[in-house]
Amino acid sequence: MNLETGACNTWCPGCGNFAILASFKKVVEELVKEGRRHEDIVIASGIGCHAKIVDYVNVNSFYSIHGRVPPTISGMKVANPNLTVVGFAGDGDGYGEGVAHLVFAAKRNIDITMIIHNNRIYGLTTGQFSPTTPQGQKTKSTPYGNPEYPLNPIKLMLGAGATFVARTSSFELEHMRQMMKEAVNHRGFAIVDVVEPCLSFFNAGDYIKANTYKMNHDPSDLKKAWEKACEWNYTTEGKIHLGIFYREEKPTFGELLLKGKNLRKS
Repeated sequence: MNLETGACNTWCPGCGNFAILASFKKVVEELVKEGRRHEDIVIASGIGCHAKIVDYVNVNSFYSIHGRVPPTISGMKVANPNLTVVGFAGDGDGYGEGVAHLVFAAKRNIDITMIIHNNRIYGLTTGQFSPTTPQGQKTKSTPYGNPEYPLNPIKLMLGAGATFVARTSSFELEHMRQMMKEAVNHRGFAIVDVVEPCLSFFNAGDYIKANTYKMNHDPSDLKKAWEKACEWNYTTEGKIHLGIFYREEKPTFGELLLKGKNLRKS
């Protein structure tokens, strides 16, 4: 199976997006080997550096508008439940413009996967602060330092009712592949927050590499997941937990829709 597209890759050299792309391609190869049809795998992206990923993977794909990846892939899944649907978004796209759509996709437990390229900056527009930029960080739009506290998307997704919440790092290729695979195989809404550096406008690579460690806890324990989520608030200090924060099995949005249709028929 050839997943190459021939498109010229225009990401900055050293960008964490290359690792995300490589890990996801491995996931697609594994899914096809395990029986999923290549043509039933669909990806979509929003606006930002992350969005180019749909040009670089030979599967069915769709460019969405800023922040609208969750409703776009939700519609795909409702229209054709046989599809394996994965959405890609940046921290600005997913946690800024599209945060309401992300929250409602989690609340509904629709059977989709969201992978967030979280470099904590608006990279494509050359370095404005994003929802996850640390307080005090100097950027193009905050030359005296970001006055806002950063958003903690893990806490947000747990509060919204997401049934699979994980975090990984672009420096951990095998761990990232594993988290993506687990997320795609999860029955319900799944999100993987990928912490990565933006070498051009917020190069936190050394800090990320030096401060990440793998969690070892029961992911069915929501209270413990919340405690772990609170230990790092996307600042410039503290240990960054990697792994599955929370996982729960419950009826999906599609299943509940089908149940409602059957009830009306009876």
